[in-house]
Amino acid sequence: MIATPAPSLRHRLAKSGPGWLLAAPAVLWLLIFSVVPIGLMVAMSFWKSTIFGTHPDFVFDNYKRVFGSSLYTGQLLNTLRIAATTTLVSLVVSYPIALLLARLTGPWKSAFVLLLFVPFWSSYVVRTFVWLPILGRNGVINEALLALGIIDRPLDVLLYNQGAVLLGLVYVFTLFMTLPIYVTLEKLDPALLEAANDLGARPLQTLVRVIIPLSLPGVMSGSVMVFLLSIGAYITPQLLGGSSSLMFGNIIASQFLSDNNWAFGSALAVTMMLVVSIILSVLGRFVGLQQALLGSSG
Repeated sequence: MIATPAPSLRHRLAKSGPGWLLAAPAVLWLLIFSVVPIGLMVAMSFWKSTIFGTHPDFVFDNYKRVFGSSLYTGQLLNTLRIAATTTLVSLVVSYPIALLLARLTGPWKSAFVLLLFVPFWSSYVVRTFVWLPILGRNGVINEALLALGIIDRPLDVLLYNQGAVLLGLVYVFTLFMTLPIYVTLEKLDPALLEAANDLGARPLQTLVRVIIPLSLPGVMSGSVMVFLLSIGAYITPQLLGGSSSLMFGNIIASQFLSDNNWAFGSALAVTMMLVVSIILSVLGRFVGLQQALLGSSG
C-alpha cells in the first residue's frame, strides 16, 4: 500500500473554507488581550523589582516571599473564604427570586425583571459607594435606630468590616447568580411539574426532588461566575472593608500602585490564578467544567 501524505496546513485551511477567516479576529483578540498579557505577567513574576525599576531575571524570590509568609497565604485563604461565603449567600438570595420570575407571567414578569435590572444600570463603583451613606455612622440605618430609640449612639460595627464587604459583594453580584438560575427554570417542562403533582407530591417535595435537581446546571453556572468575580474583587473591600478587611486583590493592586513592586505583584496575581485554576479543575472532576460554565445556556 502507498502511504497517503498528510495534508499540508495550507490544504487544511483551504478545505475548511472561510471558517478560519471568521475565527481569526477572535483568535487574534484573545492572543493580544489575554494570552500575551498573562504570559508577560508570568514572566515578570520571576523578575526583580528595585528602586531603579523592574529588571528581567529568573529568580524564585517572589514566590518564596509569597509562600514563606503567613500574611499572604492567610490573606489568600481569607479571600477564598469570603468568595465562597458570597457565593453561598448569593445562591440563597437568588434562587427564590429566580423561582418567582420563572412562575410569573405577563406584565408582572416584565415589571419584576425591570426591577431586577434597574440597579445594574449604574456603575459598579456607584452601587458599592451607595452603602456608605446607608451603613455609615451618620447613615440611614443609624438615624432610623436613633429615631426609634433602639440605640443611644450610632453604631460603628455596620461598616468597615468583613460583614459590610460580604453585604456589598452579594448585592453587586446577585444578578450574575439569578439570571443563570432563572434561564434554567424557565426552560423546565411544565409537564414534569404536573406529573409530580399527579403522583401526589407536595409543593416542597416537588421543589426538592424535581425543580432543584433540574436547575443544578444554572446553579453551578451562577456559582462559578459569582465565585470568580468575588475572588478578584477590589472596589468593594476597598470602600466597605477598610484597612482591616482587605482582600487579595487589594494586596495585588497595592504592589503595582503604591509599592511599585511589579514583579512581586505579578507573583501574587499568578498565585491567585493558579489557586483558582486548581479549584475549577477539582470542581470540573465532579460536575464538569463545561457544564458549570455553560449549563444555563443548554
